[in-house]
Amino acid sequence: MADSATHTPPRPRAPHAQWPVVCAVSLGGGAGATARYGAALLWPTAPDAFPWTTLVVNAVGCALIGVLLVTIAEWATPHRLARPFLGTGVLGGFTTFSTYAVDIRQLVADGRAGTGLAYLAATLIAALAAVWAAAVTTRRLIALRRTR
Repeated sequence: MADSATHTPPRPRAPHAQWPVVCAVSLGGGAGATARYGAALLWPTAPDAFPWTTLVVNAVGCALIGVLLVTIAEWATPHRLARPFLGTGVLGGFTTFSTYAVDIRQLVADGRAGTGLAYLAATLIAALAAVWAAAVTTRRLIALRRTR
């Protein structure tokens, strides 16, 4: 057992060392949020309608997260800022689970609790299914490419 008096704790990172990551996430987040806003402009949801746009954006974003994570973890060795930029930034900005929560609250407040519950469940199921299916498909495509 080592003597605790000789153990030196790890040195904290200098705050300025995190700036590239913060910038990558910020730039990616702006791009992702812009894409989400574009989807809302192209496919607007009427105030009394089911929020299909948000559900589809979240499912597509989750599928892209599945592709990204499998690609980064199992196939490529990307630049150290790729994951913060694409995953946390672009796809974090594109998916909109805060709007999802607001949509549910609004549906319930409008007296459509059943629709709100259906939306809650449908988004959760669609998001999980999308990330799983995309990850499985990406793994298979990578394996197929490696055998050629």
